[in-house]
Amino acid sequence: MLEQSDIIDYNGHASIRLDGGRMLINIGSCQRSRLTAADICTIDLDGNVLEGSGKPPLEFHLHAGIYRARPDVGAVVHAHPKWSTYLTMVGESYKPVYAQGSLVWPMPVLDSPNSINNGKMADRLAYTLGDRPAAMMKSHGAVTVGKDIVEAFVLANYLEENAHRQYMALQIGKPYSLTEEEVALADRAWQKVGTVSRVARDRLFPLTLHPCACRCARAR
Repeated sequence: MLEQSDIIDYNGHASIRLDGGRMLINIGSCQRSRLTAADICTIDLDGNVLEGSGKPPLEFHLHAGIYRARPDVGAVVHAHPKWSTYLTMVGESYKPVYAQGSLVWPMPVLDSPNSINNGKMADRLAYTLGDRPAAMMKSHGAVTVGKDIVEAFVLANYLEENAHRQYMALQIGKPYSLTEEEVALADRAWQKVGTVSRVARDRLFPLTLHPCACRCARAR
């Protein structure tokens, strides 16, 4: 679904935290548009494969660094979406231009285009992310986190949709940015129903139909 939304390309990866310092993550060599349960491996936070036939992506450090720093995070999505990346390429800050996009604002930005393929860069990204649900990475991509994979997935979509609207509005003028009061109002509304309602969760990510999700649910 992330690939169809033009958020994940031939790279990009998602993970789910398991107990015992483990995570589920898609293998680095998989085809993102045709992901199957066989394309998911179980690794520890040092990248050692515990279950599965493939190797994790080189940037597994990104996930491990966030899990170490954020015990509240249950899932991580890292992608290379074009619209939000365009903003970082020219130093344009992310603005909340529609209600759902405000859920990830204010938006921290990692001031480096380098791959998160080592512990040092992972720690740097985790520090940049802080306690926020998302961060952009200059001329590289973005990362979203959530209590589960559905929340991380939904926030990735909200982030990119907001960036797309902001980019397009910039072509004809100065886009309207929600005020702090409007952001607070939207946040209170979402807090009442959660980031995504049960109905929306079932429509976006039906566990009963998606083989990868079924495996993830069983592993937890």
